[in-house]
Amino acid sequence: MNFKVRSIVSDHNSFMDSLETVLVPVHRDGHKFVAISALLTLFLFWLWTPLGWIGAIVTLWVVYFFRDPERVSQTRDGLVIAPADGKITAIEEVLPPKELSLGEDPLVRVSTFLSIFDVHIQRAPIAGEVREVVYTPGLFLNAVLDKASEDNERNGVVIEDAHGNKIGVVQIAGLIARRILCFTKEGSALGVGERYGLIRFGSRVDVYLPKGKKALVSVGQKAIGGETVFADLKSEEGTREARSQ
Repeated sequence: MNFKVRSIVSDHNSFMDSLETVLVPVHRDGHKFVAISALLTLFLFWLWTPLGWIGAIVTLWVVYFFRDPERVSQTRDGLVIAPADGKITAIEEVLPPKELSLGEDPLVRVSTFLSIFDVHIQRAPIAGEVREVVYTPGLFLNAVLDKASEDNERNGVVIEDAHGNKIGVVQIAGLIARRILCFTKEGSALGVGERYGLIRFGSRVDVYLPKGKKALVSVGQKAIGGETVFADLKSEEGTREARSQ
């Protein structure tokens, strides 16, 4: 009898653990979109049931898009953590955007493309003080393109850690994205992995490392915002080689 009870409890705990992985909290900015989709779905059901089911699928997708999962961020001094979920599409040395005041020398830029199926919350790559928050209006080109970093609507944030290292992180709008949200301001303190922004419906996030620092990730790699280590400012390790298989 005790064995059966333990078995039932174990099965219940396993079910709850599985349920929690599916029922991820929705970010507060998504609540109004979910509500609008749900109301529209009810109206579509009233018009014609098949349309209602289409609306229900769209509503579930909106819930999925605005999901805001918990992440475990490493807090070791010197680590630069991925600010967003997505595929790393480019790692190259380029001149940083002038509006970020990161100097005139080329810096390593790590670009992460967020598809409409990725989590769209942005997180602070390092702990420190926000030195710059600069919004730049622009176009809505495909976020995968290199020129999107210069031509698209974007919002740049510069964070300086306790050792004077500055990291630039830029939210870039894409083809579908029409609204970049930034929840921080100049002078604010951010903890590593702390949520600071959101881009609605497809986008790109660029990270500019300090001069002379190399990325510890590779093109094609999947980044997990708040968890994947992009760089180690205390390491002299060079660019890592990788291959897909």
